Amino acid sequence: MNSQSALSYLEPLENRTRNVAVLDALADMVERAGLKIGDRLPPEVSLAATLGVGRSTIREALNRWEGLGIIKRRRGDGTYLAARVQTSRGLVPTMVRLEGEALLRLMEIRRTLENDVVRKATIKANPAQRAEIVRLCHALLAEVDSGRPWRKADHAFHQAIYDATGNPMYGQLLLNLDHALERGGSSPFAADNFGLDSFPIHRDLAEAILAEDLDAAIDAINRLLDSVESEVKAIIVGQKLS
Repeated sequence: MNSQSALSYLEPLENRTRNVAVLDALADMVERAGLKIGDRLPPEVSLAATLGVGRSTIREALNRWEGLGIIKRRRGDGTYLAARVQTSRGLVPTMVRLEGEALLRLMEIRRTLENDVVRKATIKANPAQRAEIVRLCHALLAEVDSGRPWRKADHAFHQAIYDATGNPMYGQLLLNLDHALERGGSSPFAADNFGLDSFPIHRDLAEAILAEDLDAAIDAINRLLDSVESEVKAIIVGQKLS
């Protein structure tokens, strides 16, 4: 389909919301126009004019989609669809579902890296590093159990495992993955209670690394990731909304 013809599926927005309304309108346009992965979106100026919003508003919306891996921009060529877009018809807002689907794509990559990290850390860690991983796990669980902010402690725990591999690139790669996915401020995937079900498994992971039990460590990291993925899927289908 010609990208310009997709504009016929847009209508001017009565309420010039600078976030959700624009994103929902773009998702609806993609679905109704039948745009597929690899198809080019209409130019920013045409999208802005058709919706009746500023070009900066469209650029902000497309930046959000780019952060979720939904589109790819080619300098001097245009903006292309890189992932399937389907609007929500139930309780879950379209952007929440799109964020969740992007998170699942990211976790597929993360699982490969985390398995390799845990394997190397379990084999290579020295006694001091194993003890530090356990200590940081206890500190993390104490923060979670007390209801205090836990993200800093979680980062420290996982960073200790990355350090134990002897390869600093793992930590850099996984940190970049965390930053690659843009989440909205009101996103359930950025909420403090997201992922809490996985924390008891952190103890299993730390104890397996301490015991140099490779099979148990690999099992623990995969159960941890399974727990997070299950929660993402539950949010996407509306079984769990924060």
